[in-house]
Amino acid sequence: MIEADRLTKTYGRRTAVDDLTFRVHPGRVTGFLGPNGAGKSTTIRLVLGLDRPTGGRVLVGGRPYRALERPLRQVGALLDATAVHGGRRARDHLRWLARTNGIPDGRVTEVLAATGLADVAHHRVGGFSLGMKQRLGIAAALLGDPGILVFDEPVNGLDPDGVRWIRDLLRSMAGEGRTVLISSHLISELQLTADHVLILGRGRLLADSSMADLTRFDGGDVLVRTADATPLPSLLTARGATVTAEPGHGLAVTGLAPGDIAAIAAAHGIPLLELTPRAPSLEDVFRKITDPERQYRTLPHREDAR
Repeated sequence: MIEADRLTKTYGRRTAVDDLTFRVHPGRVTGFLGPNGAGKSTTIRLVLGLDRPTGGRVLVGGRPYRALERPLRQVGALLDATAVHGGRRARDHLRWLARTNGIPDGRVTEVLAATGLADVAHHRVGGFSLGMKQRLGIAAALLGDPGILVFDEPVNGLDPDGVRWIRDLLRSMAGEGRTVLISSHLISELQLTADHVLILGRGRLLADSSMADLTRFDGGDVLVRTADATPLPSLLTARGATVTAEPGHGLAVTGLAPGDIAAIAAAHGIPLLELTPRAPSLEDVFRKITDPERQYRTLPHREDAR
């Protein structure tokens, strides 16, 4: 487990992490989200002992990371896949890491095969694409067969097959009872991978929820589709619903249950071609939760403003 208790980090007058308390439990993939400047990277650095907290504490497996004698055997992390000496061969890079933590060379062969790098094990890293470097970083994180995995932007540089592979890998690791924490800006991908979500804003914890509960945050809407234009929008509005037009004689309806919509349509002889409840996406919920906490805002595009 990763445990943060009143974790705080300040830089001069700026508070990057503000009194965070959370638990990242084993057996599930936990997503870590937040706008730019929310404090995600600082929090991860505190978890991995790369920065010291100003207040509070964070433990991995019940101990501070800096107190771990052979940390690669307990925590595997990927923060920056490009931070590798370009003149070193892939196998040699992993062997060097393995020896610092008493990991046998046989494990290097295993992780190279598991990450699809066996055929390029003797190539120099400087000639690798970003996706290959990402795979090498993942191999390094898996090297000690750790019970805790921390990945920052794990799909960075990967092609579609690689994205599917890392998604399946993370979920299988959680299925084995490991603790998996991933930070990403690709919210749609995170929705397919994570079981639980932590959301930060300006260094504070805004949400700590299962994915299922979070995407029921505002109930979603109902997609209604008719064959042609009908008085249904005004009928639904009169019953207190909010109705937004969608292409193809579609209506996005909030404020009424599907059964109520069907009953109103039937009472007025309006045939329905579609009546589909839609849960909100993780991106929709994320924007609603974090909007007041965003530090960086862009002006709307000229056409959007108009």
